[in-house]
Amino acid sequence: MVRRRLGFWRRFAVMTVKPAIQVLTRRTWRGMDHIPAEGGVIIVVNHISHADPLAVAHYIYDAGRWPSFLAKSSLFEVPVLGYLLKAVHQIPVRRGTTDAVKALEAAREGVRGGEAVVIYPEGTTSREPDLWPMRGKTGAARLWLDTQAPVIPIVMWGPEQIYDPRTKKLKLLPRAMVTIVAGEPMDLSAWADAQPTVQTLGEITEHIMLHLRDMLVEIRGGTPPPLWTPKRTAERSEEQAA
Repeated sequence: MVRRRLGFWRRFAVMTVKPAIQVLTRRTWRGMDHIPAEGGVIIVVNHISHADPLAVAHYIYDAGRWPSFLAKSSLFEVPVLGYLLKAVHQIPVRRGTTDAVKALEAAREGVRGGEAVVIYPEGTTSREPDLWPMRGKTGAARLWLDTQAPVIPIVMWGPEQIYDPRTKKLKLLPRAMVTIVAGEPMDLSAWADAQPTVQTLGEITEHIMLHLRDMLVEIRGGTPPPLWTPKRTAERSEEQAA
């Protein structure tokens, strides 16, 4: 990334976010070399805290790319923040509406235009009691089938020390130890010529989420549970199957 081409608002975002993350965290970063220096790329990340987008944005920026996140549309409605998110080319998503399709189209255009598009496949912070990955949504799978761009997995552990979604508590001190690791491009070649059927999208999405889960084991240890499904989603699936 040629950083002199960032423009005013992106430079402003860097000057605001990067120092804050440096003050709030101690960082262990690995795998930056797996992020392509140029060209369209899809970056999939586990989601454990409202603080982790700032950490992963810092990581991707220091790897030499500008991250374009698919983010909740409600954030774009916050005064000042919403304007800034648009100015630095983030992508709003309104779940469950036709605007969600528009967000995917914007992401597709971004990837084809050479951008680094960041997707949280879970769609929200993990509801699993110990913050292990949940079952994902199919946006990343759809985007990959449309673009065949490299899919780079990133996992992190530590931002939940700053803001824990389970307790809703913010803790700025002591500095959190944040580990972020990027893996090699995922091998999705088994689905290279597949059509975007429900089964295909489900298989790709599960493959992505299991890969993220296994990478997360390497940095936090422990024995992960099966991919977690929110109760309401599970109940709805049972009703549809009945």
